[in-house]
Amino acid sequence: MPEPTPILRLRKNEERRLKAGHDWIYANEVDTGETPVKDLPAGAAALVQDARGKSLGRALLSPHSLIVGRLYSRDPEQEPSRSFFKKRIEQALALRETLFSEPGYRLIHGEADGLPGLVVDRYRDTLVMQAGTAGMEAHLDTVASALDAVINPANIVVRNEAGVRELEALPLYTKTLKGEVPEEVHLHENGGHFVAPLREGQKTGWFFDHRAARARMAPLAKGARVLDVFAYCGGWGVQAALAGAREVTGVDSSGLALDFMHRNAELNGVGDRLRTLEGDAVAAMKELIADGEKFDLVILDPPAFIKRRKDFKNGLAGYHAINELAVRLVKPGGYLVSASCSMHLPADKLLDVVRASARHIDRALQVIGQEGQGPDHPIQPAMPETAYLKSWFTRLLFRF
Repeated sequence: MPEPTPILRLRKNEERRLKAGHDWIYANEVDTGETPVKDLPAGAAALVQDARGKSLGRALLSPHSLIVGRLYSRDPEQEPSRSFFKKRIEQALALRETLFSEPGYRLIHGEADGLPGLVVDRYRDTLVMQAGTAGMEAHLDTVASALDAVINPANIVVRNEAGVRELEALPLYTKTLKGEVPEEVHLHENGGHFVAPLREGQKTGWFFDHRAARARMAPLAKGARVLDVFAYCGGWGVQAALAGAREVTGVDSSGLALDFMHRNAELNGVGDRLRTLEGDAVAAMKELIADGEKFDLVILDPPAFIKRRKDFKNGLAGYHAINELAVRLVKPGGYLVSASCSMHLPADKLLDVVRASARHIDRALQVIGQEGQGPDHPIQPAMPETAYLKSWFTRLLFRF
């Protein structure tokens, strides 16, 4: 006989957020007397009920996490089967094929695509999967089978190296479920051809989420002297050169990333306009300031400084520190693009950081635009957590 379906019973009135469209269930919302969370199996598809026993849907369980369950369906009968995953993947693929002529994009973006805890990036005939939760980890083989049925790629790779997995005591590993793990992947973005490291790179190799922001940056780069801080493989800097920048300086702590940045510059015929500095971003910016360097455009795209809510104070101080250095490197009349991928840092707080940094050196600030994540990273409107990326486009002037 099949195992009985686990039940996750909520405390009184704790269903209101779910009914409003949110998909997460927190440990303190569960009636642990009725359904002891720690006794539930990780990855199981539980039936979620309110305090009166009314069904609210099905959720994948992560019993050792603060978020113990993530709704994947409002249908209380829906199992996480191959056919279920196949339908969700087909739905997600239809959007991406509408938006992009080349198969290089985020194919599955977690909750916003109805598959909580799952990320899948597509690089032509290679798919790279990441599971951020125990709930989705338990179903990776089924997801891979569904992906194979829909797309039939040459390679399906699981790259579960993200630190967030450690919050659920999940192992870090990379493996292949079909084909092989390529050393690198190729993609096209905003008219450029790029290569990124897969085996040794960050996340899935490339950051597709800033595609729209990098396109918006292009007019600012024409004829400019550009500084790209936290440059990685040159998504911003090489595209600035492609847009007509006369000189680009890329700063990153990874020699491997900068090697790929040079390769990408050469691939796009702009290798002669690139120089790179390997080292800590703060130290590099301080050295550039000491040398009296000024740039027409500075791009600041750091890693997440605020990974958990409790890190907010220290992380915010980090954003202040790097933005204050960045504005000192922008010549009057020049531009600063300041970005953050920290879910816990709202866009208005980042703008406050940039404003305060400009005021610190007595500069007037003009905001000329804002970008979020690209359309292959859709937002679930009832879940503000899915709107994690923000970029402010600003101009720095002498005081009026």
